[in-house]
Amino acid sequence: MTGADRDTRLIEVAARLSVAPAGDFVALRKAAAEEVEDRDLAAAIRGLRKPVLAAWVVNLLAADDPEALVPAAELAEAFREAADAGDARALAELTTRRRSILRDLVERAVILAGDNGADVGAAVRAAVEQTLDAALRDSDAAAAVASARLLRSIEATGMDAPDLSGAVSGPFDAGSARTDGDDELAERRAAREVARAAADARRHAESAEKELARVEEHLEAARTRATELEERLAEIDRERARTANDLDAAQRAVDGLTDERTVARDAARRARKAADKAAT
Repeated sequence: MTGADRDTRLIEVAARLSVAPAGDFVALRKAAAEEVEDRDLAAAIRGLRKPVLAAWVVNLLAADDPEALVPAAELAEAFREAADAGDARALAELTTRRRSILRDLVERAVILAGDNGADVGAAVRAAVEQTLDAALRDSDAAAAVASARLLRSIEATGMDAPDLSGAVSGPFDAGSARTDGDDELAERRAAREVARAAADARRHAESAEKELARVEEHLEAARTRATELEERLAEIDRERARTANDLDAAQRAVDGLTDERTVARDAARRARKAADKAAT
């Protein structure tokens, strides 16, 4: 028997024993070990432990209706995404939804335990609620619960990953115990990632287009201003040329009038002398 075959068989036995009545566990485990010829597998079966009462109650629920725990996996994934995104509003909404689902799951588990002859007291009920709450918070805890092979209760505090060491009977990893619904969940998560990436790309493109429009608007304004200044400079050059011409004309007039004043001054002086002479 290969190691993989041995693990598969051991998981099957562990799943069967994990929902067996507590009083029958030892006898059923012994019988299961005696049924196999592989010594290593028989030894592994004999090493399987009996779940505590709270874990047994949760196992009954997981084994009776695996689909009942699909919302747990979905909610745990949603909690992870909201926490990663820092979305306080989404976390608040998910908390409200979690409480509603948790109440329903706990009630169903307690009823199943009663149907199987177990009296669930306040302490055990609290441990059941704690374990199912962990499954609603963390996807790995949800996978452990969905395995229906819990040995002990699980606790999740805050957003830290719960301690799953020794929590599941037989071989266990998060991927091996997830329900068929998780494939669909993974597809939806992948689709959300694609949609989120597309939305980010659209927002980036829209932002870039807005920036382009802003730059083009400023460029057009700058071109208009440059044209206006060029026209003004050309007009200044024309005005300068006209002023230079006027200055030349004025200078020529000054020179001509200066000469005329010299001539007029000499003529006035001679005339005054003649008049003075005539008077004597």
